Amino acid sequence: MDAGLKTGFIGLGNVGGKLAGSLLRNGVNLRVHDLDATRVADFVSRGAAAGASAAQMMQDCDVVITCLPSPAACDAVMQEMLPQVSEGKIWIEMSTTDEAEVRRLAAEVEARGGLAMECPVSGGCHRADTGNISIFAGGPRAGFERVLPLLTILGRRVLHTGEIGSASTLKVMTNYLATANLLTLCEALTVMKAAGIDLATTYEAIRISSGTSFVHETESQLILSGNRDVNFTMDLVLKDIGLFQEIADRRGVPLELSPEVIRIMKDGQARYGARAQSDQIIERLEEAAGVSVLADGFPTELVDDEPEERGYEVFVRKAAAE
Repeated sequence: MDAGLKTGFIGLGNVGGKLAGSLLRNGVNLRVHDLDATRVADFVSRGAAAGASAAQMMQDCDVVITCLPSPAACDAVMQEMLPQVSEGKIWIEMSTTDEAEVRRLAAEVEARGGLAMECPVSGGCHRADTGNISIFAGGPRAGFERVLPLLTILGRRVLHTGEIGSASTLKVMTNYLATANLLTLCEALTVMKAAGIDLATTYEAIRISSGTSFVHETESQLILSGNRDVNFTMDLVLKDIGLFQEIADRRGVPLELSPEVIRIMKDGQARYGARAQSDQIIERLEEAAGVSVLADGFPTELVDDEPEERGYEVFVRKAAAE
């Protein structure tokens, strides 16, 4: 894929705006569209073109990327764009969405001669901002190879997951794991505080042990600093973990932890608001235990210190054929 192809990006929110910024920063011929005119104006001031509507974006661009907050929002945008899909057009869905829904919309794109690829991202807004986020790509192998040059601008590690629907399935699974990990970390930090253990020492003990994780090394720092703004809100968490539960329900898998994770996050949303930051979930435990889970010396925002480089494909490990 030629980076000079006209590329449209719809959805300039917390994640989408940063992904689109990577394209613009790396010289991609970019046109943007968002319901928030101020976001569009910011991109125009930096050299992007403004798209008048979703339909106009698909008409004018060779490839259109969507990064939207819900399956319903994506469907609304796609219904505008579908009449403009023709032979050779490409739709890349980067939202975290329902696997059945993305398959449905992909079939409509393909019926009109277009290529549909789903490419959700994982790794946090701070990595989306630097082009170092990871990307799961679902769709035909030939289609993957066609869009890979663009994906390696958007992210660092790109994994082809298989057919359409596979990337969305894996994405909501990883978000479920991240949420469950966040809740266990909240419990661990609160118990250590109640036990009189220094929280900076607790952080390091977890970091160098078998208990560490990506969530700990990022979000625990924001919890301890007191900022607790990870650019990911409780309503989005509930959408994602709800989608994971739906996958299990469709296949008759009787989950035990997932319903409890959903219950806890719903309680947090009821207490602190639908758009409360996900890391504020620690405050339920702080209130119940009568402690403050804070420590000096931790950052109030996450910064990706990995140098920006062109991304690459990650290959699946497979046993050697016997």
